[in-house]
Amino acid sequence: MSRIEVERLDERFASDEGRVITRFWAPATPRHEREVIGRLLDMSEHDVREGARRTIEDFRDRHRDIERVLLAHERLVHDRLRTRADEADLALLARLETSALSHERRLLLGATFTQEYAVEAAAYFNPSIVPHPDQSGVPAGGLRYVLSFRAVGEGHLSSIVFRSGLIEPDGTIEEDPVGRFAERPEVIADPSYDRHTFALKLRELDAWNVTSAVILQGLPEQFELSELERIIAAHRQEFGDAVDERTLRTMLWLAESNYAIRFDEACDLSERVLFPVSRNETRGMEDARFVRVVDDGDVVYYATYTANNGFTAVPQLIETRDFLQFKIITLNGRSARGKGLALFPRRIGGRWAMLGRQDGENLTLMFSDNLHFWHEHRILLRPREPWESVLIGNCGSPLETDAGWLVLTHGVGPMRRYVIGAALLDRDDPSRVLGRLREPLLTPAEHEREGYVPNVVYSCGGLIHGERLYLPYAMSDTSSAMAVIRLEPLLDALLAAGP
Repeated sequence: MSRIEVERLDERFASDEGRVITRFWAPATPRHEREVIGRLLDMSEHDVREGARRTIEDFRDRHRDIERVLLAHERLVHDRLRTRADEADLALLARLETSALSHERRLLLGATFTQEYAVEAAAYFNPSIVPHPDQSGVPAGGLRYVLSFRAVGEGHLSSIVFRSGLIEPDGTIEEDPVGRFAERPEVIADPSYDRHTFALKLRELDAWNVTSAVILQGLPEQFELSELERIIAAHRQEFGDAVDERTLRTMLWLAESNYAIRFDEACDLSERVLFPVSRNETRGMEDARFVRVVDDGDVVYYATYTANNGFTAVPQLIETRDFLQFKIITLNGRSARGKGLALFPRRIGGRWAMLGRQDGENLTLMFSDNLHFWHEHRILLRPREPWESVLIGNCGSPLETDAGWLVLTHGVGPMRRYVIGAALLDRDDPSRVLGRLREPLLTPAEHEREGYVPNVVYSCGGLIHGERLYLPYAMSDTSSAMAVIRLEPLLDALLAAGP
């Protein structure tokens, strides 16, 4: 049996507190918000021009188009007053819309309701790696890749960020330059929904009843959020106090949890930030496991991730073809729960397959005819060795080899130390375990032990290219690095170890 050698590369992926996005901000109470708006409306045009000029001067070099952001936030101020529809709000809204605001006053109003947020100031970890969708110009034997990371900023709020680079024909890695800015995408205002799928999810949420049936009956097979909002508003007006408010709120929550976003093509991949949008994600988007899926010749990138709202952790799905436009989709079914779901990169026996850890302890396997619904799971691997005695989970989507599906695992053992292991599954029947390492593949080196959560190495997905496994990994929930492992000795060791 060949010895498994792990080469740790010198490259480090660390947080940069200088990478900032803009966020809409508002005072804690409507009264305070109205006071701020009133002061800005009462301000002299001279003071407004000076305030706007200084703001633009101070922030134009930190964002690609700061004026566009500020004007968008100024429009949000109008929308908030209109949505609350309080008498005082509507009176202030009328004043805003009849005042013929100057361009500078609109900019200053938007700026007053804007703040910067350093998306990766606290941590930069839990990476995954996939082939880049654009391989043009890559030398023979090379591969362009996309890396994703979990970035953490103030308040431990997580988002998803990207880097890219090239695996050269000789196996070395060349990182692409990092763009100057960090940008949030445009949220597509009116995504469409499938009525049948929407009804299935309502049943699962125990919200399928007369009210939801009547609402959906008034919608076409493919409907938009604005159509749903319009019918719900009419329903509330018709039934008044007798309305089933819980069901209506659940329907709106479900619609808002499925959304679409897009980045401007001028925005470099390294500048794109997937930042929380829905109420499911108010505390962050965590641990995205990206995978390149080929289905009947069609190539789509998916990522399972954990949406955290501070109370519950909900698994969701990201879908993209080009890393410019993304769909965010809820995962459904009684097995679509827990952290660390990871899709296989193709169907097996005509069915989708996914790994999970629903009980927080054991690694599970599930199959489904529908990518978005998962109802059954079975235990695939249980903790066995001392280094995984607390729990075992996956480190990303399984990787297909001639010998079988290579599954990178994480194990937690004594002193809550996280290490990375490996298992091998049959290609045609992944419920059949062919091999499993008795010792960890990767453990925290001495220089990797210190950080926000000490004694941790962790990954959300590796990549096989040629005869090597490229394994990006996080170090103690603080920064990330890359390891390279020869594939043949690893597979030999797994087959020799047996199940």
